[in-house]
Amino acid sequence: MSTPRHPKGLYLIFATSTAERFSYYGMRAIFILFLTQALLFDKEAATSIYGSYTGLVYLAPLLGGYIADKYWGIRRSIFWGAILMTIGQFLMFFSASTLHQPALSHSLMYGGLGFLILGNGCFKPTVSAVIGQLYEPGDSRLDSAYTIFYMGVNVGSFFAPIVCGFFGETGRPEDFKWGFLVAALVTVLTVIIFQTQKNKYLVSPTGESIGIIPDARRRDAQAPAPKAAATPRKSRRTRFLMVLQSLFWISLFTYLFPDAWVSICIYSACLIIPIGLIMADSLTRIHRERILVIYIIAFFVIFFWAAYEQAGASLTLFASEQTERHLLGWEVPASWFQSLNAIMIVILAALMPAVWTFLNRRHLEPASPTKQAIGLLLLSLGYLFISFGVQGLQPGVKVSMLWLVGLYFIHTLGEITLSPIGLSMVNKLTPIRFASLMMGVWYMSTATANKFAGMLGGLYPEEGKVKSLLGYQIETLHDFFMVFVVMSAVASLILFLLTKKLQKMMHGVV
Repeated sequence: MSTPRHPKGLYLIFATSTAERFSYYGMRAIFILFLTQALLFDKEAATSIYGSYTGLVYLAPLLGGYIADKYWGIRRSIFWGAILMTIGQFLMFFSASTLHQPALSHSLMYGGLGFLILGNGCFKPTVSAVIGQLYEPGDSRLDSAYTIFYMGVNVGSFFAPIVCGFFGETGRPEDFKWGFLVAALVTVLTVIIFQTQKNKYLVSPTGESIGIIPDARRRDAQAPAPKAAATPRKSRRTRFLMVLQSLFWISLFTYLFPDAWVSICIYSACLIIPIGLIMADSLTRIHRERILVIYIIAFFVIFFWAAYEQAGASLTLFASEQTERHLLGWEVPASWFQSLNAIMIVILAALMPAVWTFLNRRHLEPASPTKQAIGLLLLSLGYLFISFGVQGLQPGVKVSMLWLVGLYFIHTLGEITLSPIGLSMVNKLTPIRFASLMMGVWYMSTATANKFAGMLGGLYPEEGKVKSLLGYQIETLHDFFMVFVVMSAVASLILFLLTKKLQKMMHGVV
């Protein structure tokens, strides 16, 4: 018996996400080079800005998910998210157009980042959450659907660095503006695609329109009944505990990171809000345990993305400065290496659904937590691979680009094992009424990871600067890459050991 086809709405989300991810990854591909070569930040400052930006990009979905669930609905959130991102990309274009006025250029750059952060906040959780509403609860095609969606994301991610890098990374600082302009125009395309096709294709399996608040409430009515409403006394106690734990985390991170308001904001929010959500009186015990599984896995995913997201920061600097990029008499732009992961994802995403289906039919498919642990292990192996390539490497000496290609291939295997399965897991474990909000919470782990990635990227060796982590001296690129080898391997091992306990807490969801 053949597997039913996926709904056409999935392919609308595929196309919309492709265009939006082109915009994001096109800007990201040249951003660290723009900071260091045009705005003349040193590597430590540039990676800090990069980490703050990407961290807030993944924190903002929490607010966007709440607004979508409570006020706007998914459709309006996607539309306004794309509009805000369009404004942000144009501000980046104007920033790169005013390099002769440093103060103005810096202001426009920070303003552009602000709009991009808000736009991503509205767009990201909602476009992911709407996929689950295209299917009946428990539909076995959902893992496959998220993998297809992930392939669309990476189609945009593949072309973005090539196109934006071609126009923006020319060796002349003033040309970065053309890369940002291309990203802006593609964001406009996102708006057009979604607005003209949403009414036709965004429908439930029974033919009803989805992505609006009344529809979400109607589906939630089919979910298991929540607990009885809490008494006023219990509600007051819950609010008191929320305030108390909020003050604790804010005070702790203010002490640990004085004057680093972005770090304080991201790290505090990534603890305060998930704890507050799981304290909700309306949750049943089973729902609470399932959400706790999401939190535990999200914690380990932080270490994956903190290492993986070096692609846009330290690995781009490595490609620019210490990778031999000449090919047939032509020098490959450093930003183009960010396309390697995307094209590999597109290829593997076409194969992985068949792999999971093959294993499932033989009752051999790993549970979601096991897949996450495998992804972390592969990430560690990728950094171990490149650490051999740079062992004993002196500053100024360049290595073959095959070392970077190999690293990206191994990392891609890890990503396709971990990321789309994580999105599917969140959708399956979350009560419908919290769909967009919980997707925002899931992305909070990526927010923490990206800010952490910026901090770790600041350890990239620079001549004349002494850098260390927990007493470990980082003097060479080999030392630097070994940080990620150890970090990812330890996280993978611990998650493997927790797998059976997590499966029990999932209460039948696989």
